[in-house]
Amino acid sequence: MSDFMTRARAAEQAMRSVFPATPLQRNAHLSERYGADIWLKREDLSPVRSYKIRGAFNAMRKQQGQELFVCASAGNHAQGVAYMCKHLGVRGVIFMPVTTPQQKIQKTRIFGGDNIEIHLTGDYFDDTLAAAQSWCAEQGGHFLSPFDDDDVIEGQASLAVEIEEQLGRVPDHVVLPVGGGGMSSGVATWFGGRSHCLFVEPAGGACLRAALAAGHPVALDHVDTFVDGAAVGRIGEKPFELLKSRHLSDVLTLSEDRICVTMIEMLNVEGIVLEPAGALAVEAVGDVQSFVRGKTVVCVTSGGNFDFERLPEVKERAQRYSGVKKYFILRLPQRPGALKEFLGILGPEDDIARFEYMKKSARNFGSVLIGIETRKPENFMRLFAHLDEAGFTYTDITEDETLAQFVI
Repeated sequence: MSDFMTRARAAEQAMRSVFPATPLQRNAHLSERYGADIWLKREDLSPVRSYKIRGAFNAMRKQQGQELFVCASAGNHAQGVAYMCKHLGVRGVIFMPVTTPQQKIQKTRIFGGDNIEIHLTGDYFDDTLAAAQSWCAEQGGHFLSPFDDDDVIEGQASLAVEIEEQLGRVPDHVVLPVGGGGMSSGVATWFGGRSHCLFVEPAGGACLRAALAAGHPVALDHVDTFVDGAAVGRIGEKPFELLKSRHLSDVLTLSEDRICVTMIEMLNVEGIVLEPAGALAVEAVGDVQSFVRGKTVVCVTSGGNFDFERLPEVKERAQRYSGVKKYFILRLPQRPGALKEFLGILGPEDDIARFEYMKKSARNFGSVLIGIETRKPENFMRLFAHLDEAGFTYTDITEDETLAQFVI
């Protein structure tokens, strides 16, 4: 056994004094869909509803005598550090982006209590990270990176130790979400060549793909913060050192809207609440269905810290991605019966979700913003064909991100 594996196993055994192993559950729904033996490693069921408590525990237990810990986090690492600060009776100063969901901020306060203080700064994680490191350099304390730390990586690898023990064997494939790379590099190092690892990133934060293409970590020009648990603009140096030999073909990228489809499905079908980053691994299996057929696959559901105030947005994005909801601008003739004519074109499965006049003072035509929900994507082909046949002028703006953000 390698030195890394020995340390990861020791970390896994030590953390049993704080929390039990998270469940490894076979999912019949996904197994049937993909023709594979699909298991979920439920990190969303840890005490802080993410795997981040592992790295925080391992790094902090090794800093005997340290009374002040400083960290930067988009939410989950913050909760892990806060939980351990209270457990160990030490002080923590936690920096979080201003854009962090309120649910994660509130839970961090609950876990840390009087042992922590929270600073909200920066719109993006990398800005928050710089602020935390600067504060730590001036005020002192031990800076605890969410991923770019050997002890944190080693602690995250403990979930791989559990997977192998709970399954009773090494899985054929392990699907891992990637943010800064701490968990994915730790798990991949544990399994080595014994199991095939697939890495999944959100399209708006594909820092591993960028680093592998360049041969070194690079800063992304822009980061989409929707998948807040994996929205990192630059992969960590230490994680990349462990992942640099991986092939680009093993790195999958998913759109933020597509991830929403899995979040809604897992909630409705399985009763499992996943945050966007937590749904990455589950959704990615669809991209490798033929590759994993008949194999044992473990998907790491990395977190379940989801603010239900975001549910309407998640549903909206899922519907738009699935093609069952569209928005378009309709030029409606200003004559009696025009609206009734349009309504008569709608099918039995078409519902109006939005109807708003954009130009109420037009003399001959009025521009109307229409939102339509339907049961099947193909219903829109029928609807648009009938609109064309009736001579209506319209513009589909569903995929026009700039216009859609402005008017929807």
